[in-house]
Amino acid sequence: MSHKRIPKRKAVIAAGSVAALGAAALLLPNAMASQSDSDDATATAKTFKAADVSDLASQLASQLGDAFAGSYYDAGNQQIIINVVGNNSNVINEIEAAGAVPNQVQNSTDALETAAATLKADATIPGTAWSVDPKTNEIRVTADSTVTGSNWDTLESTVEGLGSGVATITKSAGTFKTYVDGGDAIFGGGARCSLGFNVTAGDGAPAFLTAGHCGVAAAEWSDAQNGAPIATVDQATFPGDGDFALVKYDDPATVANSVVNIGDGQTVEIAQAAEAAVGQQVFRMGSTTGLFDGTVLGLDATVNYPEGTVTGLIQTDVCAEPGDSGGSLFTQDGSAIGLTSGGSGDCTVGGETFFQPVTTALAAVGATLGAGDAAGDAGAGAEDPGAEDPGAVDPSASASDPAAGDDQAGAGEEAGAGEEAGDAGDDTGTGLDDGSGLVNINP
Repeated sequence: MSHKRIPKRKAVIAAGSVAALGAAALLLPNAMASQSDSDDATATAKTFKAADVSDLASQLASQLGDAFAGSYYDAGNQQIIINVVGNNSNVINEIEAAGAVPNQVQNSTDALETAAATLKADATIPGTAWSVDPKTNEIRVTADSTVTGSNWDTLESTVEGLGSGVATITKSAGTFKTYVDGGDAIFGGGARCSLGFNVTAGDGAPAFLTAGHCGVAAAEWSDAQNGAPIATVDQATFPGDGDFALVKYDDPATVANSVVNIGDGQTVEIAQAAEAAVGQQVFRMGSTTGLFDGTVLGLDATVNYPEGTVTGLIQTDVCAEPGDSGGSLFTQDGSAIGLTSGGSGDCTVGGETFFQPVTTALAAVGATLGAGDAAGDAGAGAEDPGAEDPGAVDPSASASDPAAGDDQAGAGEEAGAGEEAGDAGDDTGTGLDDGSGLVNINP
């Protein structure tokens, strides 16, 4: 089976080249590098990796009970911040003994969960989204450009009714929509999406994860426009409790490498799935826009798309555009974090973006990351015998053009196919006008 890199739009690459260069510069020289903890006796707090936040926060949450009010990662100081309500010295001592930094806040976890439930009951309006921001200890509410008139009044009054310091509203210039396309382009039913990460299904079959709104858009997917199907949707969730799909390769002998193709022959090895942490630096690879980096802003986000409400997402400031849906969100050390769902804005002006957590998707579909124990990645088929070790990323290589090329809103190689470029023809994509974010490849 041949897997080809599909050229991307020159206009998008030109607009995003500076940002993509910056992302590549951050990622490539240190790919797979780990940070070491520091036990400096003079420091109050230890240093941690972002991947440590989930475990330590869970441990302290069970110890502290109602005093625990969330956590986030201080990337500059490599510290884990633990929010607490009240001023109990024993609580403070427990946090410091674990090497974290205590931060006294107003709102408890229960108070923020109650506020989110009120928003769901009274302000589920298309074009709105909200997530918990532990840095501000508030609910971050966002309204896109379609929220006007009585809908805006309802949202504003609902937020005000939550009380002072509980939630804030920001306006987005764009429109919330799903982003069909992705890290490595896949095509189905006149739409283009991206392959997120290769997995092994519960029955041992090779498969991949992508966005659920891609999985409900078409049953069969190809790695080339108008090409023969290579995979069939097995499960898909959208809207509702997530935005993810499990797609099984039709050929049971498919070998799926556990890497993300970041363009120009460069790959990043994906070693494990991990939970996101607020404040964590992340990288997104998409078939429309290529490689971009940013920061996790919120967790357990609710997004009210035109198609319906989706819950349990990750909110970030990483840009994305139509065609990036399903693509890979990952970290410098090779952790799979999310699948591109949707958002507003673009990679010229920025915007808000939302991602399906990989850990939740894996648990829901009963799959494991990669090809069995030797993780696999999105985009499969026979490994290119000439491909270099997927984890050996050339520090001098430039990934500013993650899938350089033509007027195509679509893709680098299938995420992790490990095969070099080849031209799949003129795959120009134009966005549909139905607000879905799908890209029409047969205009």
